[in-house]
Amino acid sequence: MRVDLFDFDLPEDSIALRPAVPRDGARLMLLHPGSLPEDRIVRDLPGLLRPGDVLVFNDTRVIPARLRGLRHRDGTTVRLEAMLHLREAPNRWRAFARPAKRLKVGDRVSFGAAGEGEACALTRLDATIVERGEGGETTFAFDLSGPALDEAVAALGELPLPPYIAAKRPTDAQDTADYQTVYAREPGAVAAPTAGLHFTPDLLAACNAAGLGQVRVTLHVGAGTFLPVKADDTDAHRMHAEIGEITPDAAEALNRARATGGRIVAVGTTALRLLESAAESDGTIRPWTGATDIFITPGYRFRAVDVLMTNFHLPRSTLFMLVSAFAGLEPMRAAYAAAIERGYRFYSYGDSSLLFRAETR
Repeated sequence: MRVDLFDFDLPEDSIALRPAVPRDGARLMLLHPGSLPEDRIVRDLPGLLRPGDVLVFNDTRVIPARLRGLRHRDGTTVRLEAMLHLREAPNRWRAFARPAKRLKVGDRVSFGAAGEGEACALTRLDATIVERGEGGETTFAFDLSGPALDEAVAALGELPLPPYIAAKRPTDAQDTADYQTVYAREPGAVAAPTAGLHFTPDLLAACNAAGLGQVRVTLHVGAGTFLPVKADDTDAHRMHAEIGEITPDAAEALNRARATGGRIVAVGTTALRLLESAAESDGTIRPWTGATDIFITPGYRFRAVDVLMTNFHLPRSTLFMLVSAFAGLEPMRAAYAAAIERGYRFYSYGDSSLLFRAETR
């Protein structure tokens, strides 16, 4: 499909720079097929679903994935920044690095304070560039491995706020709490599953009291989620892979709910992409461990997910393409126009929506 079909005018001040307080006080746009969008708030969610429906949460935890340091070659150094986005081995990460043109295979890199001229080994993380790809994609083999590498990244890295927020203000201590779901458990994401940022312990308890099931899955969100679609046609766009897991217990709970008439409610596009990657043609969800690069555009036949809770996405993004596949391109264009007119806040720290697909059982 033509990418320009997913373009729309988004005022700069529509992008939220801070989340709503409290989290579940954010606005929620309710959209049923063939109906006009309704304005609610997130804490209304338990009453908008049915007992027996199951909320599926992505429990990935954001790591401080932005590293800064120096590239060393032939006695010269160049400052660089690397955004980790996919772990390939205990000592290897794939990253988006810049300035990419100044890097080549075999270069040595020192991340952290030592890379800025200090000598303390505890503040230094060394690596070798072992592979270069397109768009600044670079694979680093670190001198540390496993938990030791995790500890070094946690000590030296910075929280990777999305570029449209980071360009307007620096990351601060409040973001450490704000840019993490209350149920985050499995470290590995470099971007938050942002629909889940709206949940509080009280809202989770209210959902439980309303008879809604809750299942956790894991998809480690990569920095590729921030990449713009530069192609003119969706067929020419390449999605970056992300690592995920659906345990046997989680798959069993979801299939049991479907068998008794419950609907699968994906909290966020990351949960949806993982569920659809693991679903059979009849909708049965199988246990899953591995990478997925599923790219969902209009025309895709959904097999597992009936309802989607998701924030408002940017023009020409793969996420706006996904919600257009789920609820229809024209309904989503109309809903987004209404959201802009009504003052909804967009993207990671913004408001949310609850979308029901036409084929919902």
